[in-house]
Amino acid sequence: MNLTNRDDFQEALVKNLIIVFLGIVINCINGIIVLTFCRNSVFHSDSRYILYMNLVVNDMIMIYVSVIHYVLSYAYPIFNASMCCILVVIGSTVHMNTPIILAGMALERYIAICKPLHHAQICTVRRTYGIIALTWGVGFVPALADVIIVIATQPIGFFSSVIFCYYLILYNTRYHEEKAKAVQALYMSFVWLTLIYTYFMIVRTAKAAKGDTASAKKAQNTVLLHGAQLLLCMLSYLTPFLDIVLITFFPIYRSKITFTGYLITNIIPRLLSPLIYSIRDQKFAKHMSQYYSCKVIPFKGRVKRGKLKHSSKMRVCSLKD
Repeated sequence: MNLTNRDDFQEALVKNLIIVFLGIVINCINGIIVLTFCRNSVFHSDSRYILYMNLVVNDMIMIYVSVIHYVLSYAYPIFNASMCCILVVIGSTVHMNTPIILAGMALERYIAICKPLHHAQICTVRRTYGIIALTWGVGFVPALADVIIVIATQPIGFFSSVIFCYYLILYNTRYHEEKAKAVQALYMSFVWLTLIYTYFMIVRTAKAAKGDTASAKKAQNTVLLHGAQLLLCMLSYLTPFLDIVLITFFPIYRSKITFTGYLITNIIPRLLSPLIYSIRDQKFAKHMSQYYSCKVIPFKGRVKRGKLKHSSKMRVCSLKD
């Protein structure tokens, strides 16, 4: 990002409105999903749905922080370094959480399909919440390491200074660069190996099964969707390099290139979560639909002069308490 290459007011307004609108829509959908989970105790003892709620809450935080950061980059790009650091730490943690959560959910599906007799003993509620706590801890460690490097390499007055709040400006040392490479290689290798292993094991189980292969097939498709979501998330690591290449060939479209990259890597992956569970999962979709009711209400209208009456019907849809 470059302060010398600013969009005109109209273009900036349109981009911010699009981002804010999509952010509100996604978080409203996710809010309904969380509400459905909280109001139906049938999901509270199922590790699958508990892990899914962890992903939804993580996505909600990521959308919230990402949209705030994007809007601030236009409205108030330069502010206190310590506040910027807090914002970046939260964003970095939830961003790192996503692939780890996807790996955990794939492992749960692997156990459910390939080791169904042991699923209840392995995937207990207590262990599931322990895995969630571990996930957040593992996601927070790289963000904490970045802050420690800043403390070690920058003067103490740095945190009271004002900067342009951008990750590569806040963390601009070679130590941050080396740390990022090591962490990304380690985390992504673990996640991809987990997804590939669970997918092929589920496929093998589905081929060997003589009974209910529908569940195995659905789990297989779910892991594939996790892989697609992970691919979109991984594009965020390649976006800076793609931006440099594309901007080199199309410099006049610099702003549009960065905006499109932001949408593809930060916003669109968050739309896949409702698709994977809320729509495809019949059990969850059934409970979620119960919060909406549509009633046909008859009513009568009157024209005063002619004193003519007519009947009609109106459909009213509302959210149940």
